[in-house]
Amino acid sequence: MRLLLCCSELGLGHVSRLIPLGKRLEQQGHELFFFSGGKAYELLQREFKNVNRVTPISWYENAHGILTSASLLNMFLPLPFFNVEQNKFEIKNSNAYETIHRYYDLRKNIPDIAPDALIADGDINALRLASRWKIPAIYVENMIRPGYGFSSLLSPGERFIERYYRICKKIVIPDNPPPHTVSEYSIGDIAHMGIADRTEYVGAFLDTKPIVGEQRHIFAPISGPIGTRSQLLKKLQPVLEKTKSKCIISLGMPGKKVSATIGNYELHTWLTSKERAEAMRNAKFVIFSGGHATCFETIKYGKPSICIPTQPEQLGNAAKLEKMKCSIVAKNQKQIQKAVTKIETEIDSYTQNAEALSIFSGKYNGLERAVEIVETILD
Repeated sequence: MRLLLCCSELGLGHVSRLIPLGKRLEQQGHELFFFSGGKAYELLQREFKNVNRVTPISWYENAHGILTSASLLNMFLPLPFFNVEQNKFEIKNSNAYETIHRYYDLRKNIPDIAPDALIADGDINALRLASRWKIPAIYVENMIRPGYGFSSLLSPGERFIERYYRICKKIVIPDNPPPHTVSEYSIGDIAHMGIADRTEYVGAFLDTKPIVGEQRHIFAPISGPIGTRSQLLKKLQPVLEKTKSKCIISLGMPGKKVSATIGNYELHTWLTSKERAEAMRNAKFVIFSGGHATCFETIKYGKPSICIPTQPEQLGNAAKLEKMKCSIVAKNQKQIQKAVTKIETEIDSYTQNAEALSIFSGKYNGLERAVEIVETILD
């Protein structure tokens, strides 16, 4: 089959799923054409041949995370913002402008590619394209009708885009089936939306077969925009300096690796996938922001966690992990300190719960099932 694959660049969770899915489909002999923007485009370029850039769509955010009020204004109005990485003020185009340009970026390639099917990970524009051009579509997403931490002012927009879910041949949720769905609060009631008949919880695309490690240190993988990472580090450092445990902090800054040992913790600009896996495997517990992909890393290794969310989706994931007694949600330095003390004191109980979730999650192979779904879409 000739497959058109698109993904959102709102966070790197989408492209982190599309890459392994693309690799497996490529092995099966399918011809693939990729579309994305921003950092996701760069990552896809490293892995595949037919990769095309489209206009990226982004929330309005600063060092404190996504700003809901500003994002609402930015839907229709361009707004100034400070680019921390470039150290200068810029103008962010409105979401309406970004959406229109992204759609036409995609559309101009359709006649030449003539895809048999379309796979979209978090990219609604691609679903609109599939609807207009009568292309069978599969939607991959763990955030469908979010309600936890999202402004009610966004509800009309959510309801508007839900019509595109209904034209999909299949909706693939890369998460555990209920009641152990990590992104439950971001998915919503699929029966009420009228999409239950085409929706399948396939399990994480990450191999979640349980792996047992040791409890040597606290591991804190920091992610997000540079400003967000800076804020998280400022909250974490004073707390971790007071602990007796060894700590490993990864700043998620790919490039030349720089490491330093400060007191009881190691600070790395980034870790290779092998180093990250080793740090995760031998952690007592993990401190992170609550991103979906990292949630399943902690589950794979059966690790309790402390979540410090910086945006609503992460808050929903963190709240569900906390409900399953695998994690504690903390939003400021005082709460982080309290959470570290609690999880250190009750480490056996939290570890037992995390390991039980790991065993459940390990029953599913989301990537294999997603490939099967793609290969039967034209049946």
